[in-house]
Amino acid sequence: MSAFEFFFSFYGLLLGLSVAELVGGFARLLHERHRIRFGWLTPLLALFVALDLATFWNQAWMFFRGAPFNPALLFVGLVIAATFYVAASVTFPRVSAEGVETRIDLDDHFWAHRRLVFGCILAANAMVWLLLGLLALWDAQWAAIWSPRLAVGVCIFAIGTATAAFAPSRKAVAAALAIVLAYTLWNMLRAGTMLIASGAWSPAMGGG
Repeated sequence: MSAFEFFFSFYGLLLGLSVAELVGGFARLLHERHRIRFGWLTPLLALFVALDLATFWNQAWMFFRGAPFNPALLFVGLVIAATFYVAASVTFPRVSAEGVETRIDLDDHFWAHRRLVFGCILAANAMVWLLLGLLALWDAQWAAIWSPRLAVGVCIFAIGTATAAFAPSRKAVAAALAIVLAYTLWNMLRAGTMLIASGAWSPAMGGG
């Protein structure tokens, strides 16, 4: 087992728990849909959290696969993934705790918990940015990763997420959510376009 495989068996497990928490929360809402007012804010927030989780999985492959084994890196991975788990677990309400007859408004839940969810997402991403920044100071190859496109993307994400978390205006929060979600979707669409353009994915068929 390589150092990355050992690290990712731990880091990936924790990120996987966040995915399970997010999907499980949505499934519980569907089970209790007769007393749920869905709105649009919490579903869009959940989509944003899910996309950022996928991005973190991709970043683990890009940035950690060459890392040596070290307990400090395991701890860093624990803190990052645990922060994301908190965000995923709070994205949807705990419907079983609300009482079987209580109506649940997901827009109200969004406004009650958006600071915690967006704050945790911002904190988890900021830890990765800080780590990459420290590596850039240490090695020129890491410094080359900080292209103008990446720097602009980090600014868009950081400002948008911080606005969604802490802005007092509800219109500003909704606009910030729309911007960071659109930016994340654009990155996914761009990655999908690159995959199609590469033409490198062919079926793995046996030879008979």
